[in-house]
Amino acid sequence: MAGHREDFILMMVSGLTLDPTTKMPIVVLKDPDNKLNLPIWIGPLEAASMATELEGIKPQRPMTHDLLRNVLGELSATVEAVEITELRDNTYFAQIQMRTRDGRNLQIDSRPSDAISLALRTKSPIYVAKQVLEVSSELHEAAADAGATDQNLAGVSRDKWSEILERMSPEDFKYKM
Repeated sequence: MAGHREDFILMMVSGLTLDPTTKMPIVVLKDPDNKLNLPIWIGPLEAASMATELEGIKPQRPMTHDLLRNVLGELSATVEAVEITELRDNTYFAQIQMRTRDGRNLQIDSRPSDAISLALRTKSPIYVAKQVLEVSSELHEAAADAGATDQNLAGVSRDKWSEILERMSPEDFKYKM
């Protein structure tokens, strides 16, 4: 696990926002130096799950990701890290790196939104493969060159993203960390 970490960049949740066109929630990851950002389109339920954790809201009953954290805790398993590993056909892939009570390392396949929600709850680091950041920015640039009006993730160039993110006031990031 630790051997390939140089292929990854540590990132954190910068905030949640809405895609102005599709009104779909987006979680924005950024690196500690604020040089890189990675928008990941997610579903409303996943956004709500992140929001409750970011805002420190304690639901009366455990939500799915609280349940997952509680089960892991009862089993004495720890989340070592989550990794956004791949971007394929406009879909992000992730893995949850876990360690069991008896010291075994497990890699569990996950949607990025679930992995991020769990990372927020377990205070685990979030790593993004450099390759994912490269592919993501290439997609954005290709889309910009083609004058893309697609409403998918390829529809917004990296520069445009920076522009959108810079224009946003703190109120736009309702769930600022």
